[in-house]
Amino acid sequence: MLRIENLTKRYKTGDTALKSVNLEVPKGQVLALIGPSGAGKSTLIRCVNRLVEPTEGRILLGDKELTTLGSGQLRKARRSMAMIFQEYALVERLSVMENVLSGRLGYVSFWRSFTRRFPQSDVTEAYRLLERVGLDHMADKRADELSGGQRQRVGICRALIQNPALLLVDEPTASLDPKTSRQIMRLICELCEERGLAAIINIHDVLLAQMFAKRIVGLQLGEIVYDGVPDGLTPDQLTLIYGEEDWEATIDKVKDESDEIESIEIVQ
Repeated sequence: MLRIENLTKRYKTGDTALKSVNLEVPKGQVLALIGPSGAGKSTLIRCVNRLVEPTEGRILLGDKELTTLGSGQLRKARRSMAMIFQEYALVERLSVMENVLSGRLGYVSFWRSFTRRFPQSDVTEAYRLLERVGLDHMADKRADELSGGQRQRVGICRALIQNPALLLVDEPTASLDPKTSRQIMRLICELCEERGLAAIINIHDVLLAQMFAKRIVGLQLGEIVYDGVPDGLTPDQLTLIYGEEDWEATIDKVKDESDEIESIEIVQ
């Protein structure tokens, strides 16, 4: 379980990105983090793995307090927290397989990583993951030959090969078309369910969040203003998070598209 207690982040400029945030994410739960730009969503995710250092508060993953770890201990702890990035963060000149195996760099010696000689068990697992996401036939392709959706699938495989307890996902669909965005969100949620993984997905698209996540947390100016099920996002709640808009139309669209997905799944 991930537990966040009174998390605060203040920058040297005096700006406060997070204000005493309290949050628990149990094993196997997919949580969508929504809110306008500048609400603190990316900061929260990056505080968890300490790419951004919190100013105050505690972050615990299982029985380990992440906020007190030294650099060596933090490197080991980050094996349990895999990140999926908006811009994929792949090495363009490397193959799909090499990019996936880079998720094991924290587990192998310097010389094995330098010469890219990974254990056969890692290679076997990489092939298995690529097959799961439908990219096993592209293992030898360079990353710069892939489409956006394919690159994101490689990023998912690279994260999962770490064998993490927690997925931190930062805007996974921002650069994708609507159909591919659905496919990626569905894939992430399915893989979390299969593996019992907890996940925090920072996402701008309210529609996708409501369609796929079981729990939604809304941030506004660094504070949690909503924490509940997707159906609880009423027009009043969405106005509190984002401001005035025709939220009734958005909610109707969510219902229509959710019904469409259910009918497709029944046919399949």
